Amino acid sequence: MQISICNGCVEYDGEPILSQIDFTVHDGEKIAVVGRNGCGKTTLLKALTGEVELVEGTGEQTFGFYKSGNPVIGHLKQAFDSTEKRTMEEEILSAYRTLTDIEEQMETYLCKMEKDENAVHTYSRLHEDYERLGGYTYKKEYLTAVKKFGFSTEDLKKPLCAFSGGQRTKVSLLTLLLSKPEVLLLDEPTNHLDLEAIEWLENYLQEYKNACIIVSHDRMFLDKTVRIVYEIEYGETKKYMGNYTAFVKQKKENYEKALKDSMARKKEIERLSALVERFRYKAHKAAMAQAKLKQIERIGAVNTPVGYDNATFRVSFQPTEETVEKTVVFDKLVFGYTEPLGTIDTVIKRGQKLGIIGRNGCGKSTLIRTLMKSIPPLSGFAKFGLHADVGYFDQTLTQNSSPLTVFEFFHDAFPLLTDEEVRSSLGAFLFSGEDVFKTVDELSGGEKVRLALCKIFKNKPNVLVLDEPTNHMDIIGKDTLESMLAAYKGTVITVSHDRYFIDMVCDRITVFENGNLNLYDCRYHEYEEIRPTEETVEEKREVVKKEKPLSAENERKKKLHRIGVLEGKIAAFDQKKSVLERRISEDASVYTDYKKIEEINLEIQKLEAEEAPLLEEWTQLMEETEE
Repeated sequence: MQISICNGCVEYDGEPILSQIDFTVHDGEKIAVVGRNGCGKTTLLKALTGEVELVEGTGEQTFGFYKSGNPVIGHLKQAFDSTEKRTMEEEILSAYRTLTDIEEQMETYLCKMEKDENAVHTYSRLHEDYERLGGYTYKKEYLTAVKKFGFSTEDLKKPLCAFSGGQRTKVSLLTLLLSKPEVLLLDEPTNHLDLEAIEWLENYLQEYKNACIIVSHDRMFLDKTVRIVYEIEYGETKKYMGNYTAFVKQKKENYEKALKDSMARKKEIERLSALVERFRYKAHKAAMAQAKLKQIERIGAVNTPVGYDNATFRVSFQPTEETVEKTVVFDKLVFGYTEPLGTIDTVIKRGQKLGIIGRNGCGKSTLIRTLMKSIPPLSGFAKFGLHADVGYFDQTLTQNSSPLTVFEFFHDAFPLLTDEEVRSSLGAFLFSGEDVFKTVDELSGGEKVRLALCKIFKNKPNVLVLDEPTNHMDIIGKDTLESMLAAYKGTVITVSHDRYFIDMVCDRITVFENGNLNLYDCRYHEYEEIRPTEETVEEKREVVKKEKPLSAENERKKKLHRIGVLEGKIAAFDQKKSVLERRISEDASVYTDYKKIEEINLEIQKLEAEEAPLLEEWTQLMEETEE
């Protein structure tokens, strides 16, 4: 299988969004597509599915879009019909349509086996297909995935219309993953997932046999899942081998090398030009001058390599005043609404940076809101120390609306600033020119995040409380915020699902795990090495597809058929062993060469090891049928 785009272009209203696409996918490749917000990553995925039209690009090669092998391409549905009555289990089982169809056929032919000999052969063929396609493991596979995605076994019986939009998206993602298309397209797959689900998805994709193309801003997720990176920059694609970290390193090295080469070529042109000017009008040196001119011609025009598209917000915001040593005190704080979600008893000291992580709905934002007095504690208390000036970023800020312009919205918060100072502050967060006259309602989620941070940092607080600050940010924005917070001398308490962000910023973490809230005085990568592993717990209720109970006679027929299948396989093993044993006893080229004897004995031992579980199963079934 191969999908290839050569010199492709996507246009909207005559304007190119992607001007030169060169992109190839082979069997089993795990590919990341990265780039700035709005660069065209999602558009590229739509081009692969045929949802948007490709035309000839600006490159020199001939345009082409090829698919060999007619691969099945799976991409995430945006949403279900809000009136969908089908249950979650029915939706997930649609990913295993082939297996459920085989199950029904096997049941039918099992009943026919007594009267129809042909039914035995058909059942045998169906059984082999069922076993080969994973019929004995698929139920465990989807039940594990359901649990990791934060659903209970009771949720499987609920209609899809009973779930929220975010939950329906998770069900859609889960169904898509389990259907195992030949090319899997994932656009920001971690957006609605907590850490447990993200880690399950990482492991699943690492074992995934087919091709996968991922658009994501989660750097740690990309590091663990992909081996090829395509970057979209200035409308063009460029391929890098390796994961995200390798891509960043290669891009930097390539740019530095190109810059060095450009400077060397310019320097050589300047040297040759000086020689030409010096000897141009001397008759006996004219030939040499002409030769140098030809050298300059061969070097050609020298362009400085285009720099990174790394426009981002820039601001210095160190606190103007220090807090006391004990900046935040949690004194046996029990937090929750009507039922406790957790208990925390600790002190956050001046300059410490605490990360809060855990699965969706465990109480991370509730803890933050209790600290900020939005929710009363169930018992105990949380308080800030003296001189604490708190900057609070609430993740719901991106849902706020206002008819005010960006300029008015910011100026109302800082009425003493001049118009020039307001423009300068907004410009540091990429609001320049006419952008400042957009209304807040017109801003994207990422722009609202930047505006909120602009207001918070302008106050120069000495304590930052941040609830999911990197949502809607691209990787350049995340890198910038990480650098700013790492250099920040104040205290930080932050909730985030971005493990890379937590690892780069926080020197201490608190984790909701196994029903407890545990504190670790280390960075996230160190926590990964020491965290407790989840013990395997038997499911109290195993939700499986309802099956008609088999009669005792049908059950016995099924076992007898399996015995026949096993006897055929065992006979095949015995035949192979006999051939090898005859070679040892009858073949002179073998029984006179101890090395060959040793090799054949090893082959026989391997066959016996493979045959052993079949013999064990055969023995057990024989005992059961005799009883």
